[in-house]
Amino acid sequence: MSGLLTLSRAIDALNTFLGKAVSWLLLAAVLISAVNATTRKLFNLSSNAWLEAQWYLFSAAFLIAAAWTLLGSEHVKVDLVYGHLPRRAQLWVEVFGTIFFLLPFCLVTIYLSWPIVVAKFQSGEVSNNTGGLILWPVWALIPAGFGLLALQGLSELIKRIAILTGAMPDAVALADAEAQAL
Repeated sequence: MSGLLTLSRAIDALNTFLGKAVSWLLLAAVLISAVNATTRKLFNLSSNAWLEAQWYLFSAAFLIAAAWTLLGSEHVKVDLVYGHLPRRAQLWVEVFGTIFFLLPFCLVTIYLSWPIVVAKFQSGEVSNNTGGLILWPVWALIPAGFGLLALQGLSELIKRIAILTGAMPDAVALADAEAQAL
C-alpha cells in the first residue's frame, strides 16, 4: 500500500502544480479581454484571434484545473443522502462512484476525443472565423484534462481504500471530530 500512496502523493503534487499554474491563465484571459474591448471601443480595432485566445485560455484553466478541484474536494456533490451517511459509508460511496462513474467517463471521453485531436492536428484545421486560431491545441486540452482528472480519480481511490483498510488516517473524520470538540 505504501507504493500506491507514494504514487497518490505524486499525482496530487502534479495536479496541485498544474492547477495553480493554469489558474494564472484566467488573469491572462481577463487582460486580453480588457485590451481587446478597449482597442475595439477606442480605435475600432478588434481581432477574432484575441477573442478565441480568451476562450482557449479559459478552456485550458477549466479542463486542466478540474483535477485540482477534485483533489481539493471542491467539486459539486449531491449531499441529500451522502451527508447523512456514516463516514465509512461515505468512503464506500466515493470508491463506488470513482470506479463506476468517474474513471469510465474520463476514459470514454479520452477515447472519443483523441481521434478528433489527431484529425485536427493532421489537417491543420483553423477556426472558421476570419483571423481565427488553429484548432488542435484547444481540442488537445480535452484528453489532457480528462487524463489528469482520471489520474486524480485514481489517487483519490487509493486514498479512500487506504483509509478503509486503516493504512492512512481519515483527515475528514479527524477534522469533524476536532470541530465537534470545540
